[in-house]
Amino acid sequence: MRLLNRSAGRLSRHRRGPIAGLVVLLAALCLSGGLYAAFSPSSAADDSSIGDAAKGKELFLVGCAFCHGQNAEGQTDINGKLIGPSLAGVGAASVDFQVGTGRMPLAAPGQQAPSKKKVYTDEEIADLAAYVASLAPGPAIPTAKDYSTDGLTKEQKEEAIVRGGQIFLTNCTACHNFTGEGGAMPRGGYAPKLLDTTPKHIYEAMLTGPQSMDTFSNGNLSPEEKRDVIAYIGSMKEEPGYGGFSLGNLGPVSEGLFAWIVGLGVLVGFAVWIAAHTTRTSKRKGLSA
Repeated sequence: MRLLNRSAGRLSRHRRGPIAGLVVLLAALCLSGGLYAAFSPSSAADDSSIGDAAKGKELFLVGCAFCHGQNAEGQTDINGKLIGPSLAGVGAASVDFQVGTGRMPLAAPGQQAPSKKKVYTDEEIADLAAYVASLAPGPAIPTAKDYSTDGLTKEQKEEAIVRGGQIFLTNCTACHNFTGEGGAMPRGGYAPKLLDTTPKHIYEAMLTGPQSMDTFSNGNLSPEEKRDVIAYIGSMKEEPGYGGFSLGNLGPVSEGLFAWIVGLGVLVGFAVWIAAHTTRTSKRKGLSA
């Protein structure tokens, strides 16, 4: 009994010691971090298996290192202005999006990299993605099951479109327009048209947040929610234009411009014609008298 009392006394003294609180805090952090890693949705993965990282490095040194650095650490000019950001941690999905849409390699510095015909083949893009993925963990390239609704029933597809529409109208219309046609943004940027973008690249854009776009990681929008947004965008391609002449589906700006130029222009021209016709008629009556 005395031995137990002595042990309890020692434990009590250690609990009141200055290091006890630090030990408890570290244990709590380790426990919470382990539980989060185990149960949270993962958006980072090593995609080095999608291609040959060694070949990707060779391609990188030839076509990308001038802007991003020999080790993808990023580059700045002599004035400290960023030329190319660091690629550590951007993941294979970012490479697949940027290079797969032709935005990279960049033809010339500008406010925003435009989409154009891709320079590299699919195999070369996979090698580049594998090399960048080997630098640090980052978002993986999505597969068809991540963004496709082919495995769903008709009712489930309709429900996915409805859910995706709610997410799109809440988070995306401010930049991409309510019809996905895109639009102008501050500082010379613009939101691209979504209806011409493949589902995989839309998913990757949400996952990686290219340029001015916000990043919607799997912690912000689950993979199912991203799939639903893509399903809604796909439904807009098949939706007929109930309003007649769409004027590019750009909303009140194009409609107001059309009203001013065409609508008021026709009215002004008609008023001028009436005034000119009335003047000629009066002159003829005066001559007859």
